[in-house]
Amino acid sequence: MKLHTIDTGLFKLDGGAMFGVVPKSIWQKSNPADSNNMCTWAMRCLLIEDGGRLILVDNGIGNKQDEKFLGHYFLHGDDTLDKSLAAKGFSRADITDVFLTHLHFDHCGGSIERNGDQLRPAFKNAIYWTNQQHWDWAIHPNAREKASFLKENILPIQESGQLRFIPSQDGVLFHEGIKIRFAYGHTDAMMLPQLSYKDKTIVYMADLLPSVGHIPLPYVMAYDMFPLQTLKEKKEFLEEAATNEYILYLEHDPINECCTLQQTEKGIRLKDTFKLVEIL
Repeated sequence: MKLHTIDTGLFKLDGGAMFGVVPKSIWQKSNPADSNNMCTWAMRCLLIEDGGRLILVDNGIGNKQDEKFLGHYFLHGDDTLDKSLAAKGFSRADITDVFLTHLHFDHCGGSIERNGDQLRPAFKNAIYWTNQQHWDWAIHPNAREKASFLKENILPIQESGQLRFIPSQDGVLFHEGIKIRFAYGHTDAMMLPQLSYKDKTIVYMADLLPSVGHIPLPYVMAYDMFPLQTLKEKKEFLEEAATNEYILYLEHDPINECCTLQQTEKGIRLKDTFKLVEIL
């Protein structure tokens, strides 16, 4: 198995929304905001190369939305999905599996491309993976989460015939060396791949832990549908990760790709940060 970091660009989200009840006077020390109170975040995906399969975990915001929509999120940076794939020697046509942790637009927007008036899968040779519980949640969204579930990102996947469902069972095996953890606080039935790699355990954190700035337990996003559930899931996972020396792969941290944790007098805290390629 080989793992590759796939950077799809940077965007901005409201700092207060990203840190929930934590005061700006505290969170801005690690994630400084601009004059509009917006902080920069990554859309860092993961490419898993194993045997005949090339699995892409999430795919960023994409580029098919209009300027008004994209203008709300201040996309910037030099990285794109295609550029990052090409740097690893691949193209979208090489992807065999698109694994979607959840269907919020900043995680699945690159799934679909616009061709004139038509919407079609951006990965023509791939199977797209989600789970039935989350799919049903996304296509019948509540009013609070509706703006994150864009039909143009989601329904064309099903219409293409390329959609498949993973059983909503914690620990289900997706591929050799890859099992799936489920989390229910951020959105219903979000999936986190857990990989066995070079005798280490790597967990793709999606929105359970957006950045190292979110490690302290109260740092829960206002975007989360069920924040007390997130708090419970986060506490249990961070303790497990620190005890077992897991490597956490961070999708949204603008600086740090990976981190490890340690137990301190103040609770679970950051131990080390490093790049994926530095894992020996």
